[in-house]
Amino acid sequence: MIKRMPTNCGDDTCSSCVVAGDFIFFGHHAGGHHSNDIVYQMEASFNSLGDTLESVGAAFDDIVQINLYLKNMDDFAAARDVFNKYFKSEFPARMTTTTDFVSPTCLCMLDAIAYKKQN
Repeated sequence: MIKRMPTNCGDDTCSSCVVAGDFIFFGHHAGGHHSNDIVYQMEASFNSLGDTLESVGAAFDDIVQINLYLKNMDDFAAARDVFNKYFKSEFPARMTTTTDFVSPTCLCMLDAIAYKKQN
């Protein structure tokens, strides 16, 4: 069974996540664009991702892979440190890259894949 969840970003062409069997594929999550602080935007992105996880009965511990997109590679260390707030003991596989974003004030974005055994 495939279940598509409503958008989290106001773009109806992008689901916040798609549940496909025991896997959950997350669309991009970002936030806090009114602040030019990478830690603030990372926390807003994680909080948005957390809301979507909760909406499908999952948690951060269910994430098996996460992708971090940064506007500036100089922000990597500060962005990476935010992961410690959301993952307490074990971390998912991660890929980090740099890119430009549609919003000029966006400094970071996350997407992910989670595994949660369905009933």
